[in-house]
Amino acid sequence: MNIKLIAIGKTDNKNLQTLIDDYTKRLSFYIKFDLEIIADIKNVKNLSETQQKEKEGELILSKITPTDQLILLDENGKTFSSVAFSDQLQKKMNSGIKTLVFVIGGPYGFSDDVYKKTFGKISLSQMTFSHQMVRLFFIEQLYRGFTILKNEPYHHQ
Repeated sequence: MNIKLIAIGKTDNKNLQTLIDDYTKRLSFYIKFDLEIIADIKNVKNLSETQQKEKEGELILSKITPTDQLILLDENGKTFSSVAFSDQLQKKMNSGIKTLVFVIGGPYGFSDDVYKKTFGKISLSQMTFSHQMVRLFFIEQLYRGFTILKNEPYHHQ
């Protein structure tokens, strides 16, 4: 199985980017992982929230194939402990999915078209984090999940 994380907009903070790069490298020892950044939409001040979500949605959907399984990082998604999340990763790997795609949306969330294509929604927390920090937190949780599956000492209970 491959895992792809799609996110809107580049990471501006170089310290966050360094950590994202570090966990992406660590993750590569366990699974093929790609972080795909979609450029910010231009002239968003001229767009309504709905129009912005629709434009971002078109770009997101252009990055997935019909066989990809799409999971959204969404404030209304299901929350997991790290161990439960690792169990979900194992189930996805066992199911024969070729590519599992996680998506961090733009500032207003996702378009209806993106929601229609999803196989599920995950929330990292009831708190709100910047989209740039969510990238780091989620990639770290992917890494943590694989260390749990391999019974490695990174995660402590």
